[in-house]
Amino acid sequence: MQLAGKTVLVTGASKGIGAAIAHKLGADGATVIAHCNSDVAGARAALADLPPERGHVLTADQGDPSAMDRLWEQALDLAPRIDCVVLNAAIFLGGGGIEDSMEAWERAWETQWRVNVASPTRLMKHAVNHFVARGGGVLVTMSSWTAQRGAGSQATIAYAATKAAVKAAAQTVARHYAKSGVLSYVVAPGVVRTQMSVDAAAIAGGEDKVTAGLAMGEWVPPAELADLVAFLATGRVRHMTGATIDVNGASHIR
Repeated sequence: MQLAGKTVLVTGASKGIGAAIAHKLGADGATVIAHCNSDVAGARAALADLPPERGHVLTADQGDPSAMDRLWEQALDLAPRIDCVVLNAAIFLGGGGIEDSMEAWERAWETQWRVNVASPTRLMKHAVNHFVARGGGVLVTMSSWTAQRGAGSQATIAYAATKAAVKAAAQTVARHYAKSGVLSYVVAPGVVRTQMSVDAAAIAGGEDKVTAGLAMGEWVPPAELADLVAFLATGRVRHMTGATIDVNGASHIR
């Protein structure tokens, strides 16, 4: 119960990595505020083992960056002090690349920019100001190995670029607010066993082809990412702030 007494806001907590993170944080003693776009049942399922006072679900459309303002206000109504924010919610569009139409290109960039960059960085702004005013806090930003190595397909160039952008924002927070007690970590998963990765694999040649190119020959289980995020949420390794932590089974080593 190393997170007992702490409150954590997790975005995109209704499925995949976010649901695994919310479940693990709750198991480790945290009060969890789970955000979702509309899948309330999925978010509640991630918190099913928690008593009502330690598990809360809030909805907000991350396609509208201004909705993050209301989400933050609602989170503070539930818990006047938030100790950690996990920026996990993102969207993956399998098209709109170099070789696609200009219409598809514009849709891919505009949609993924709003969901993957504008909304999480807006919530990041609220969180950092909150942390500074209260003497510190932890920010965990979920990026991707595509932010380091580029996308596996030209069709998903916009997704890779947005994941690099949010990574740079989190690193900027780390550099400028370390003295205020704000810890900012970036987690960069490789191929994770989620529907998003299944969709990406289909564009890159299929699941078998993608798996064959992985050093461990297997996809990352969401539970491993949840374990990592729960540890980072404790703030126990302060001097790791600013780091990008690769979780890809040695398939991409920097």
